[in-house]
Amino acid sequence: MPDAATPNWISAILRWPLLWHAARLALVSAYLLGGLTKLLDFAGAVAEQEHFGLYPGWLWAAAAIVVELGGSLLVVVNRFVWLGVGGLGVLTFVAMLTANAFWTMGGHERFMATNAFFEHLGLIGGLIVVSIVSGEARPCSGHVVRSQTVQGVSR
Repeated sequence: MPDAATPNWISAILRWPLLWHAARLALVSAYLLGGLTKLLDFAGAVAEQEHFGLYPGWLWAAAAIVVELGGSLLVVVNRFVWLGVGGLGVLTFVAMLTANAFWTMGGHERFMATNAFFEHLGLIGGLIVVSIVSGEARPCSGHVVRSQTVQGVSR
């Protein structure tokens, strides 16, 4: 929620009804693309999972597709967001540990993997924020209606 120091024109943009939908779609766009890509090239998805040491590759690939597409759909439609975010967060965490294990690398490879690791950590944080906000806010006739209680404290 914008604070008192937020300029009025910024507050107006942040209250734009379509922004909430566009932001959620943008947040899960990489998962949607990844899930569709894996679905259309399942053999490639299996090879990718096995490349990172995840066996059986077909099981991990199928799970990734279900989580990427299903979790994204839940976030986009703003239903059971906690479940979609939870699945996407766990999937991202597993990917961080397997594909971005910077602590096992050196040189430029380590630099790149470290950046990717912390970018993914930030993505998990963003997913959590969406889950928190989705629990508080519901679009209602073009406006976002917020609950009056956050962490047991009335506002």
